[in-house]
Amino acid sequence: MQQETTHRSVHLLPPYGDARPVARTSLPASPHTASAARRFVRAALADWTRLGQVTTRGTDRLADEAELVVSELATNAVVHAGTGVEVLARLDPAIGDDPAALVVEVSDRHPARAVRGDGPEPESTAPEEPEYGRGLHLVATLAASWGITYRPGLKTVWARLPLDGFACLPPAPDCAAPRQRGARTADSLAPSPRGGVRDERGDECARGERGDERARDEHGDARARDERTRGERAWVGRGALSFLAEASDLLAGQLDEDMVTALAGQLLVPRLADWCAIWLDGEAGPAPRPARVWHADESAIEALREALAGDPPRLPDEPRGTAVPVRCPWPQAGTGSAVAFRLTVGARPLGTLLLGREAAPGVPDEATALLEDFARRVGLAIGAARQYTRQATISRVLQRGLLPAQVARIPGVDSSLVYEPSDEGLAGGDFYDIFPAGSGGRWCFMLGDVQGSGPEAAVVTGLARPWLRLLAREGYQVAGVLDRLNGLLLDDALEAAEAAALMAVGHPAAGAAAAHEGPQSRFLSLLYGELAPLPEGGVRCTLACAGHPLPLLLRPDGTVRPAAASQLLLGVVGDVAYESQTFELTPGDTLLCVTDGVTERRSGHRMFDDEDGLARALADCAGLTAEGVAHRIRLAVHAFAETPPDDDLALLVLQAR
Repeated sequence: MQQETTHRSVHLLPPYGDARPVARTSLPASPHTASAARRFVRAALADWTRLGQVTTRGTDRLADEAELVVSELATNAVVHAGTGVEVLARLDPAIGDDPAALVVEVSDRHPARAVRGDGPEPESTAPEEPEYGRGLHLVATLAASWGITYRPGLKTVWARLPLDGFACLPPAPDCAAPRQRGARTADSLAPSPRGGVRDERGDECARGERGDERARDEHGDARARDERTRGERAWVGRGALSFLAEASDLLAGQLDEDMVTALAGQLLVPRLADWCAIWLDGEAGPAPRPARVWHADESAIEALREALAGDPPRLPDEPRGTAVPVRCPWPQAGTGSAVAFRLTVGARPLGTLLLGREAAPGVPDEATALLEDFARRVGLAIGAARQYTRQATISRVLQRGLLPAQVARIPGVDSSLVYEPSDEGLAGGDFYDIFPAGSGGRWCFMLGDVQGSGPEAAVVTGLARPWLRLLAREGYQVAGVLDRLNGLLLDDALEAAEAAALMAVGHPAAGAAAAHEGPQSRFLSLLYGELAPLPEGGVRCTLACAGHPLPLLLRPDGTVRPAAASQLLLGVVGDVAYESQTFELTPGDTLLCVTDGVTERRSGHRMFDDEDGLARALADCAGLTAEGVAHRIRLAVHAFAETPPDDDLALLVLQAR
């Protein structure tokens, strides 16, 4: 039974179902994280030594090396990931040819941030609070092996330090069985244990007392290859499902095809191959482009890229959904074996995956089925990423066409606008405009919000804004403009336009359904107004509010009142007559117009406009310019909750001068 002890934040835990000592702690991101990690590891070793789980021989040297390693890993995580870290220390007994080792792991919560190697060290950096570490070369020098494990939302950098003295606890009889999922994913995703340097054939360097001695006779090489093959066969037998599950989780969360290929390369090399390359086919017929080249020896990547320059291997067409391996010529000097897989989604080819093994016997037969499954998952992830990119591009094009290129300047009125869509890849439902309404010096402004988002909302927005401009320039007054827009929204012609738009962006089924299901109202909230200059200064404002958050009028003395009455949403019923309100904006008066992304901004169960929150925030803006008011209200909305806004945010400030 495992002994338990505590020392500050050290906790000995038994997550593996055996007797190996484990200690873990959580540390916040701060300049003192590295020093706290050093104290944690030294305290854990001291506890294990006192309990007799580590002999005293070599403990001091091991503690010194472990402090250096965990300091570098913690510094890398805090500086480059910017999150708190999880630190784990574990004693692994000797199993087979693997010596007993102290395993150190440092995990951060930003798996998208790369692990940095060597980097410049600022001159002003203090020794105890380094901004940049000495690089992972130090970790590679001290560790028998090290690597990176990626999980959804988590990145772990681990290192194994060989033990000179270890009180060998009897391993469990089923020590070769799979470990608990989630306890250590390195068995399925991390690189195979190896030294920090590899020779040209990929053999492991001699470690420990052997130093840099690399000479091996032919018998030794053959034995090493046999051991590698046996180890891989055993791993495929017990770790394949875990590998595919973790790979699917990682790949499915990526929305960029280049990130998919980068992760695929790191998952394959060096676990299943010494190197790999991925080409992606162009969507409109361009030649395939090399998307990723990865080698277990990073210094060999450029040479491999040059050797693979040009088109990918030509592969035969395969039945739908299959990824049959095809043997390919070795592209480099020396000997080895290469195999290629076609990346597809359905029957559509997306690219080619080529991987190579520098030593016999090449890719084991036991790994072929695993690689086929992996190639299918890569193809599905690339297809999903391309679909997202295609839809995001369409939405961005729609968004640019739905909003004015620039907002007109109104004589005698300062204006400021804030517009922040909640999703950069999806056309939002908020829209705005300021424009002159023909002769007579009249200026019109609008701030609206269409129900929903995406193509359906874009159709309504794309029709409503031009209709409003047209009606205003035809001479209709504010209330009359809303009456006619309400009738247009209820017209069957809008449904036909919506169905056509859905089909144009790749939703033929949805478009056909919209065309045959009959009229479906699209609700629209709108604040629409008209400004006319006054001879004595200021402007006369006439506006109407249809189901929209009420505009607020701020006087120079700090008083705030609603500037309009609430009326029914547009597009709900046809027999409604809208009314408008008229008032004067004298010099210094400020009119604030917002969408519900401001008033309904949530923090738990509370909303920003609860208990007149928006009016109170506006009252604090007395004396500010129009731009100052817009900036302060925006900051107040963002600061109301810790999470980013989940709705489009738009506000318009008009200030008479």
